[in-house]
Amino acid sequence: MAKSEKSAGDTHNGHRKRLRDKFLKSGMAGFHDYEIVELLLSLGTPRKDCKLPAKEAIKRFHTLRGVLEAPVEELQKIEGIGAHSAFGIKIVQEVSREFLKAKILEKPFYKSSREVFDYLYHSMRGLKKEVFKVIYLNNQNQIIDTIDLSSGTVNSSSVSPREVIEGAIKNNAAALIFVHNHPSGNPEPSASDRGLTRELVYAGKITRLKVLDHIIIGDNRYYSFAGEELIEEYEADFLNTMLRGTSETRRRLYKARDDTGKYRR
Repeated sequence: MAKSEKSAGDTHNGHRKRLRDKFLKSGMAGFHDYEIVELLLSLGTPRKDCKLPAKEAIKRFHTLRGVLEAPVEELQKIEGIGAHSAFGIKIVQEVSREFLKAKILEKPFYKSSREVFDYLYHSMRGLKKEVFKVIYLNNQNQIIDTIDLSSGTVNSSSVSPREVIEGAIKNNAAALIFVHNHPSGNPEPSASDRGLTRELVYAGKITRLKVLDHIIIGDNRYYSFAGEELIEEYEADFLNTMLRGTSETRRRLYKARDDTGKYRR
């Protein structure tokens, strides 16, 4: 081996060791996305410099998430990323997905909107149609089941509150989370999304089911109705509507009594 080649190899090894030591000491804190990809690539190609292909991968796929979700054939188009490295990246993605799935099934939901997104994003990000999912939870906010309720345009005509409630009764659920995707990539809710969510919150209040959130999944981002405090707003609207209805019922009752008294006199 030439002296220059040995020196370059020592430099790569020293750099890689520093990255690994940094990771073991403090996890991913302070790492650039390309450095994380570099660590992943080093698992498949332990004797090569992985910095350049790692930077190229981030440049091409924009983010760490983008690299993890890239198809194997697209990864291998980058010089320096072979079959072994691409396999390593994909298996890390799948292991992470299973970890998130187990984690979300064990944890209460009320602090986990992001975890719901992280888990479902992998299965919903590439869908060409809108798919509406219902997550049923028990009284400890642990997930009982997740079902697809409709596929196509999501609105009040395609999503039936009755089906949602029937599913809750079947699963003996105490709370609900709704999730659907926007194939356009923009997770901002439409007027139809807002109207549907309001209807579902009202249905939940009537049947004493707690709607925890409605999450819309877009391109690498999401919108949370609970995070925007809209679930609370719709609950308050429902209570105000009920109070107004009670007041109107009482007014009509008093009027009927007055009319009856006048008739008797």
